[in-house]
Amino acid sequence: MIRRLLSSASLLALPLLAGGIAHAEDGQAVYNTNCSVCHQAGGAGSPGQFPPLAGRIGKIAATAEGKTYIADVLLNGVHGTIEAGGASYMGFMPSFKALTDDQLAGVLTYISALNTPGAPAFTADEIKAARAAPKKAKEILAERKALNDAHPLP
Repeated sequence: MIRRLLSSASLLALPLLAGGIAHAEDGQAVYNTNCSVCHQAGGAGSPGQFPPLAGRIGKIAATAEGKTYIADVLLNGVHGTIEAGGASYMGFMPSFKALTDDQLAGVLTYISALNTPGAPAFTADEIKAARAAPKKAKEILAERKALNDAHPLP
């Protein structure tokens, strides 16, 4: 009994020992439940409706500003016209701020890794920092434009 309790306590401590870095496999379930209805399985997107995520998000997240932008989009949502992967999209993505920092870090780590070897992982602390500075739709689009000007977005 004590051995089983210690073993369970060790399993609960694993995410803390890993430094709070989310694992892509944890985020896949969050993605499948919350994101795949629009962005499709594996982040393939839906032409003319929802931009693809696979092969793009990890490249955007390669810079600190890119990671912040992606977290801001998930926390605040985005609407308006964007260019992604050479196509134009006019749409609305809701805020997912109801999800926990750990869930958001997990889903961002998952989508970042889709078709992007060596993509960075996200931490709950990064999401917490972004959550502390909410942004309005115009600010998100301005952040995207500034990021695109500095590092052209895929």
